[in-house]
Amino acid sequence: MRRRRFLPSLKTLTAFDAVLRHRSVTHAAEELNLTQSSVSRLVFSLEEQLGKELFTRERRRLIPNAVALAYHKDVARVLDILERASMAVVANPHGGTLSLAVLPTFATRWLGPRLGEFLAAHPGISVNLSTRIGRVDFAGEAFDAAIYFGSPEGAGTRCLKLLDERMTACVSPEFAARHPLVRAEDLGRLPLLKLESRPHAWADWFMAQGAAPQEGEGMLMDQFSMMIQAAISGLGVALLPDYLARAEIESGRLEAVLKPAVPVRGAYWLTWPESRNETPPLTAFRAWLSSL
Repeated sequence: MRRRRFLPSLKTLTAFDAVLRHRSVTHAAEELNLTQSSVSRLVFSLEEQLGKELFTRERRRLIPNAVALAYHKDVARVLDILERASMAVVANPHGGTLSLAVLPTFATRWLGPRLGEFLAAHPGISVNLSTRIGRVDFAGEAFDAAIYFGSPEGAGTRCLKLLDERMTACVSPEFAARHPLVRAEDLGRLPLLKLESRPHAWADWFMAQGAAPQEGEGMLMDQFSMMIQAAISGLGVALLPDYLARAEIESGRLEAVLKPAVPVRGAYWLTWPESRNETPPLTAFRAWLSSL
């Protein structure tokens, strides 16, 4: 049985959350379509229920203390979970919903073009996609599964390998005309575009080309979509997953440098918590991915 003292109403929590996010009672009231005094009363009632002061009051301002800041992290996570769960019910009231976190570029360039096939084969299932660059905390976020790059997850989760990483170095046609690239060593004097999540990719690529790793200078980015545009603009040599490189090469926007699609460390994985292992939408999605 849940103790009601520790279950504040949704109205008080949303008011508390809005004040913390905006750092302003006025802006919180505007978002919630309430008066400022109503928001202040809701916050005060939350403090009374918890028996703790959450704000310092200065000239009608509510300044959150350390307790409020720590509490808000959990409150925001709970509200996000509740919102996502409600969206799933609205999108598919029969429960055939899969909430998936996925890498941004992988979602648009690999999964997206194939997802229609899955939905056509499973008309009762809805898929909700959210982009994530880092790992997902299944305990704190309402996702059924996630697609990420790296190595297998740890305890409490299961994994399915989707594909190994294979990289192709690419440059724009104009860049290639200015910088003839005959040997891997020729890249050492050029800007090498790098991705934060692939710290060893260039070293692996040089080794696969039979050359010693080069320490070329270059921009550091957090998404492949940015790297592709930088390469098209002639800002350096991009090292791209082959499924991205092929599309850019076929379009004529980029050209491959030396041996294409060489293996590097890491792979793309589907991961999910043990507790979701038997859910029908996830089971169907795993089977479909395994067949690709």
